[in-house]
Amino acid sequence: MTEYKDSLAESFKAGVTTVRNDKFHRYELHVDGELAVISQFLDKPGHIDFIHTETKPQFNGQGLAKVLAHFALDDVVASGKRIIPHCPYIAAYLKKHEGYEQDVDWPAEMPVGEPDNE
Repeated sequence: MTEYKDSLAESFKAGVTTVRNDKFHRYELHVDGELAVISQFLDKPGHIDFIHTETKPQFNGQGLAKVLAHFALDDVVASGKRIIPHCPYIAAYLKKHEGYEQDVDWPAEMPVGEPDNE
């Protein structure tokens, strides 16, 4: 497991850390040591396939999923892999934020579901 103190996360809220947890195949965002948001992925040759993002109810509405999405997507790009957004939240984030277009392989079927992890 690799832990990062993301400058975006630190400026967003004190006590926020972001982690890529390869053991559990997910990115994690912790608030004061408590797991608040996860984004699960499948690590495939040349790709990271995002499959699910979830925010614990007590952390909803704070914009923490955006912080984790930014961290996770930047991490994938930095690793030289491509992004496959099967997760509705990650897909919605990619559509709203420029800069990832060249690094995304959109799935044949668009993700279904509400991106309600704000």
